[in-house]
This record gives sequence, structure tokens and C-alpha cells, in this order.
Amino acid sequence: MTARDTPQGAPRDTARGTARNSGVSVTHDLEPHDWSNEETAAYEAAIEAVNGAVGAYSATIAAEEAKDVPDPAVIEAARTAQGRLAREREGLRSADREQIAEARARYAQLAREVLADLT
Repeated sequence: MTARDTPQGAPRDTARGTARNSGVSVTHDLEPHDWSNEETAAYEAAIEAVNGAVGAYSATIAAEEAKDVPDPAVIEAARTAQGRLAREREGLRSADREQIAEARARYAQLAREVLADLT
């Protein structure tokens, strides 16, 4: 494999001069798709909405840990929710406009609800 054969942006094994897959990217299994600017923005907004919900659960964890007597069940539930959200984020498909639109609304609402519970 030459440098020209290496997918753009792929991590490189510098000892061998080849690409290596770390398995970390959520985009590694995306289907080929010509994205419009609108689709790109919508997909990114959906990912950010999920990330916002994950962050809201992080705030829940931090608030609970700051208490004199933290409730381990609250912390565990928030961590479980974060794991679920990470899996759901990986399941987003850029070509599925309906899924993306629904995800943007649902996860933004979830973040607002989780944060509202902190006040």
C-alpha cells in the first residue's frame, strides 16, 4: 500500500508506512453518500444534540457527586444513560433524513429535561 492508497485522514503506521484502523471513528462504516450542505449540517446538529444530552447527564453526575451524601443509584443511572446515548449516536445514519430530524428534536429535548431536573 502506498501513500496514495491510504484513505485521506487515516492514521498511519509510520514504521510500515501503511494505514491502520483504530476502530474509534463513528464514520468508518458510513455508506457512500453525496452530502448536500443541508444534510451535512443536519447530521452534525443531530450528533451535537446527542452530545448535549450526554453532557446533561455529566452535569447530573457532577451535581450528585458534589452532594454531602451522593446517591450511587443516580450516578449509575446517568452513566447508563450516557452509554445508551453513545450507542444511539453510533446508530445515526446520515442518509436517513427522517431519523436525523427526529434525533435532533428528541435529544435536544432530552438535554433540556435532564438539565431542568438539576434546578
